Amino acid sequence: MLKGRTALVTGSTDGLGLAIAEALAKAGANVAIHGLAEHTTGQAVAARLAEQHSVETLFDGTNLADGAAITAMIERIQSGLGALDIVVHNAVVRHFHPVEEYSPEEWDQALAVNLTAAFHIARLTLPGMKARAFGRIIHLSSIYGSRGIADRIGYVTTKTALLGMTRAIALEVAGTGVTCNALCPGSVLTPAIRDRLEKAAAAEGRAFADYAREYAAKRHPTGEFVAPEDVGAMAVFLCGPHSSGVTGASFQMDGGWQAA
Repeated sequence: MLKGRTALVTGSTDGLGLAIAEALAKAGANVAIHGLAEHTTGQAVAARLAEQHSVETLFDGTNLADGAAITAMIERIQSGLGALDIVVHNAVVRHFHPVEEYSPEEWDQALAVNLTAAFHIARLTLPGMKARAFGRIIHLSSIYGSRGIADRIGYVTTKTALLGMTRAIALEVAGTGVTCNALCPGSVLTPAIRDRLEKAAAAEGRAFADYAREYAAKRHPTGEFVAPEDVGAMAVFLCGPHSSGVTGASFQMDGGWQAA
């Protein structure tokens, strides 16, 4: 479906980002893997996808908090894999504090990585997408792009702002062959969330499986976590040939959480 296309997925050495990168590679896209993992770890992830799906890959470890470094990253990726047709901005930092304990440094980092990096990547890749009359930009927002939660002001603010960015870009590129959409997952059992739940279950002396099941059921009417593979499949659809009329949209993938 995506053979001949080239994609960048930020924050894709593990977890949800990796599931999306894997889905795009399985659909035939060449994929740039990105993250702050050790270089050998990132290279191993990229090599595995290339071997398993017969596509071209590379790894880039740019710190997205550095705006100037993002320009160099895009240049390296396009030199190594070709012009970018697909961008999925998944990279994120999370800090868990009340507002008054949230440091200015943490705030600046959350804005830079979660939000401003998405702007820079769009700014740098849109001219080429428009010139080729094809492009797909997907922003990973969250259930918390539509509702609040305590002690995560940086996360809630940036995930909400990504929805506005999605709508603004979609209107600017309408009619050019480029689309921009957002995915809004609920709870996905990524390694980071699993680690938090395992620690919480251990602190209460409970079995992880029982604790995780209750955690999901409190949020999702389905009673289950959102599968990373499902999010990847939705990303593939939005990048494929049957999604040209889908733009400026935000897709809730939250087991009915927002509907409740």
